[in-house]
Amino acid sequence: MLELIKKTLLTGIGLAVVTKDKAENFVKDLVEKGELTENEGKDFISSILAKSEQAKKDLEERVETIVNKVLGTMNVATKADIERLEKKIDENE
Repeated sequence: MLELIKKTLLTGIGLAVVTKDKAENFVKDLVEKGELTENEGKDFISSILAKSEQAKKDLEERVETIVNKVLGTMNVATKADIERLEKKIDENE
């Protein structure tokens, strides 16, 4: 399950990179054709990158929420659980 989530996340990141490259090439073509100024092109790319970064953060938060829910249903010990048990063991030694 975690491997599937990881692959999905990596695919999304890969698509974001491809999209960035395509957007930059698209804007470059528009600038060369005189349909956009360089400043308009830069502003457009900045806007796209900002939206992409926000979408990436939103996706990461959603994935983290889903992973935590899945792990919660699997009764997997958390780091805090393990640390608490280690402390008890140390106290008993």
